[in-house]
Amino acid sequence: MTDWLPLSPAERSVAIEVLVHGPLSRTGLARRLGLSQGSLTRLTKPLIESGLLVETAEADGGAQARQGRPSRPLGVVADSCSFLGFKITADRVYGVVTTLRSEVLARLDRPLTGHDPDAVADVVARLAAGLARGRPDPAGLGIGVGGLVRERAVVADSPFLGWRDVPLAALVRDRTGLPVVVENDVAALTEAETWFGAGRGLDRFAVLTIGAGLGYGLVLGGRRVPFAEEGRAPGRYWIVDPHGPLTPDGTRGSAVAMLTIPGIEYQIRAATGRDVGYEDILTGAAAGEPMAARVVGEAARALGVLVAQIANFALPQKILLAGEGVGLMDVAGVTVHETVRAHRHPLAEPVDLETKVSDFHDWARGAAVLAIQVLVLGEGRV
Repeated sequence: MTDWLPLSPAERSVAIEVLVHGPLSRTGLARRLGLSQGSLTRLTKPLIESGLLVETAEADGGAQARQGRPSRPLGVVADSCSFLGFKITADRVYGVVTTLRSEVLARLDRPLTGHDPDAVADVVARLAAGLARGRPDPAGLGIGVGGLVRERAVVADSPFLGWRDVPLAALVRDRTGLPVVVENDVAALTEAETWFGAGRGLDRFAVLTIGAGLGYGLVLGGRRVPFAEEGRAPGRYWIVDPHGPLTPDGTRGSAVAMLTIPGIEYQIRAATGRDVGYEDILTGAAAGEPMAARVVGEAARALGVLVAQIANFALPQKILLAGEGVGLMDVAGVTVHETVRAHRHPLAEPVDLETKVSDFHDWARGAAVLAIQVLVLGEGRV
């Protein structure tokens, strides 16, 4: 446990503001939090003495600096402790170790030979030991899993792993001795982007992921909106083209059918009888192969409709498109943007659509941010 815990609610608000938005001058910090200079001094003194906050060497260049009394902005001691994050896929576990500001220090991954929960927990524990070696003792461990997670501890339903009601947090805690938090992987990624990424400082922000599955996260008032069905594949019932293709489960024209990697690969297999990988399909579309071009073009239009619907109803300031399937934008990005405009009011502001090329270690970083949040917020861990 770090020397600067526990924090009072007021101290916690100061620490979070500096952690996410710092370094900040005392004047700027007081203004952001609506505090008097006296109150801010009272709150920051113990945080500085405990080693959580530090006065940086950089002057803020404001009025005080011009009058010869430079203000030393407050920042966090990012390497005061480390955090572990893991993303579990159907065939591999990806892990990272980060600083307090989610800067990745190292990454590792290991294959899974099966989905037995104890065996998977063993793999996570071995990776945790390897990542922590030679670094400050980890303050917490986060895990992201595709599926429905209950109470940030139990994997209630994961179709990728075939799990039902697996107490993953307890299994990993017993093996590592660390505080553990488990969450849906898209929720973890959304939290990471809200605190340290594309959504930092935004009031309204949305994350859309395409890959093995399809995920959606929404931030309102600067906070992620949780919902009971998170992780239950809402894209399976998000119909973007009622005349679109069928999937093996018979859902016609859904976002899952038209946008996920398995859905796109299934369409090519159904049409040609050949198994073709996603990257090869994109390459074929770029080269003008008729079938690949048709499927990828339909996927691009489906993505444009989906982005427009999110923009029209959630009104986000930015939409982040992430996941291992974002290569679609490289091949058919023009079609995506044209479709977005076609499904928006002619005078509407352009949608701020940011694409993030990411791998599974980025998802693991998102899980590490969960551990950072749990420590700083002081809640929600096993």
